[in-house]
Amino acid sequence: MRSIALLVLVMQIASAYGQTTARLYGNVVPQATWQEAKPEAAGYSGEKLEALRGWLKVQDTESMMVIVQGRVIFSYGDVAHVSKIASVRKSIVGMLYGNYVVANKIDLYKTVTEVGLQESTPFLPIESHATLEQLLEGRSGIYTDPDDTLPRRGSEYPGTYFVYQNWDFNAAGTAFEKLAGKGIYETLGSDLATPLGMQDFDLKKQHKFPSTGSVHPEYAMYLSTRDMARLGLLMLDFGVWNGKNIIPSDWVRYMTSLTTSFKDMHPDVFQNAGEPERWGFGATWWVWDQPAFPGSVYSGFMQGAYSAMGTGGTFITVLPAKNMVVVHKVDIDRSEHATVSPSSYIAMLTMIANSYCGDSCSGN
Repeated sequence: MRSIALLVLVMQIASAYGQTTARLYGNVVPQATWQEAKPEAAGYSGEKLEALRGWLKVQDTESMMVIVQGRVIFSYGDVAHVSKIASVRKSIVGMLYGNYVVANKIDLYKTVTEVGLQESTPFLPIESHATLEQLLEGRSGIYTDPDDTLPRRGSEYPGTYFVYQNWDFNAAGTAFEKLAGKGIYETLGSDLATPLGMQDFDLKKQHKFPSTGSVHPEYAMYLSTRDMARLGLLMLDFGVWNGKNIIPSDWVRYMTSLTTSFKDMHPDVFQNAGEPERWGFGATWWVWDQPAFPGSVYSGFMQGAYSAMGTGGTFITVLPAKNMVVVHKVDIDRSEHATVSPSSYIAMLTMIANSYCGDSCSGN
C-alpha cells in the first residue's frame, strides 16, 4: 500500500510541474521521410519555439525547419514546396566538386585558360593565372561585369582579393561540366538527390539561365526545404550518410574552413560592423568568422557555423555547436521582392539557440 501511495504522489508531482519528456540519444538520418521529435526530447522548449512561429508569420518566410540529432523538432510552412533557391546553388555545386577532385578528374590548380573558360573578351594576362580553386573561393580577380561595386579590371592579382560575384561561381559550374564530363543537374540527381533520398527532387524542374555579358550561364536550382535539410545534415555529418561517404569528409572541412575573414568581405555590404552577422567565406560556403575549437569545446552557438545563402533570405545553416541544421526559405518565385534580412535571420537563430532547456525541459 505504501508503494502505491508513493507512486500516486510522484504522479501528482509530475502533473503539477509538467510531465517530463524522455530525452533522445544518438543521431539518425531520415529514410523515406523525416523523423519528428518533441523539442523537449532534444533539450529544447516547445513553448519558446512557438514564439518563433509568431515571428515567422510577420516575415516573408515561406518555410523553415530545425533539425537536431537528425530529427525535426520544429517546422513551419510548406516544407515540400519546390522553388528557386538562388545562390544556395553555389554551395551545392561546391559539394558536387568533392568526389571529382579526390578522384583526380578535376584539378583545382588548372587555370581558367587551361580549362577553356574564355569569355568573348580575352582574359587580361594577369587574369589568365586564376585557378579553379580561386573561383570556388571567390578570389579569381576576374571582373568582366561592368558593375560599379567591382574593382577595376586587372587591379587585383588572382587569389589575393575576395569579391562575391556571380562570374566566379558560374564559371566554376562550366568548369565542372567540362572536367567531370557530366551535367550539373544530372550529377545533383545521381550524387546527392538519390543517395540522400530526396523526397521532392525533380530533374525536369532544373534549368539554366543566360548570364548577361557572359558565356557562363546561371545553373539555377529548384529544391524543397526538406530536401535542402538533407544536404545540411550531410554537411553536419562530414559527408557521411547511413555510414557511407557521399562526399569526402576532408572536402567538407575544406569548404567550411575560413579563407576570407569578415573584415575582408567585398562588396562592403557584407562587412557591416553595425549588424550582428559575422560571416566570412570558405570555398562556396559562408563561414562564421570564429574558428571552430577542437573536439566538443564551443564558446557559443555560432562557433564553427557555416551556411549556404541565397538572395531574399534562403539559408542552409549548420550549427555544429548545437548538432543542428536550420533551413529557411523565401519563395522568390512567388514574389521577387520577398526578403528576410540577414539580421532578422540571425535573430531567428538566436531565438532557436535560446530555446535550449537541456535536462530541465518539460513537456505535456
